[in-house]
Amino acid sequence: MNTEEMTARIANGEGFIAALDQSGGSTPKALRGYGVEDSEWSGEDEMFAAIHAMRARVITAPCFGEGKVLGAILFEKTMDGEVEGKPTGDALKARGIVPFIKVDQGLADEADGVQLMKPLDKLPGLLEKSVAKGMFGTKMRSVIKSASPTGIAAVVAQQFEVAGQILDAGLMPIIEPEYDIHAADREAGEDILLADITKQLDALPEGRQVMLKLSIPAKAGLYSALIDHPKVLRVVALSGGYSTDEACEHLAKNPGMIASFSRGLLQDLRKDQSDADFNKALSDAIEKIAAASA
Repeated sequence: MNTEEMTARIANGEGFIAALDQSGGSTPKALRGYGVEDSEWSGEDEMFAAIHAMRARVITAPCFGEGKVLGAILFEKTMDGEVEGKPTGDALKARGIVPFIKVDQGLADEADGVQLMKPLDKLPGLLEKSVAKGMFGTKMRSVIKSASPTGIAAVVAQQFEVAGQILDAGLMPIIEPEYDIHAADREAGEDILLADITKQLDALPEGRQVMLKLSIPAKAGLYSALIDHPKVLRVVALSGGYSTDEACEHLAKNPGMIASFSRGLLQDLRKDQSDADFNKALSDAIEKIAAASA
């Protein structure tokens, strides 16, 4: 797939985007969920080898390439690895799946009700490498924990500033200002978030688009104007700690928003499953998530 074909697939395809981008801090938890205990690996290299083996098993499962997975978000080490003897990005594209790369370097400490991204000092080199490896786009995450107008504005401004650098490099940015689903003031805060995102979108130069990855809103349909905005290629939803069933139930109330789940996709997969059982569990999740994304 070339860039034009990948753009069309993301813009118009029926399905969802898989999030396979757990990084250093979240990898041990993801491995435990998969049935790999901490005692089974020693050091970062073995840990990342174990998570890469899990991701490779997902990517090569028959159901993963049946058309309902539009894209997949990778961690840098996954992008650098291989799947069945091919670079991971090429292996995905061979299955009709558009590859994205996580580019943030983690979250800063909470201040003013939010967690901004840590300084992205590795971004220029990572963008250059990502282009060389055939990535279509990027993803970067901030977190909002309360309805602080100044905090939310800072999150959105930082995201769009970095998105400009990503667009300059020829990649499609997924902007992810996650709103903590447990926040008591989420409904009010999401109204503020919507207004700030809209202001930044309206200021984008003509011909530029971004993608948005947002928590499923407390008020169903809140983000319909973003879905229709000419500067937005696609709006996707994170599962945000919901189970697969919960996330799908909430997502189905938001037409035009498609899933980009991690836990919601992978929660029933285990290392000791037979290939048939593994594919069945993954296929069931894919069918459920695709239906909620329709």
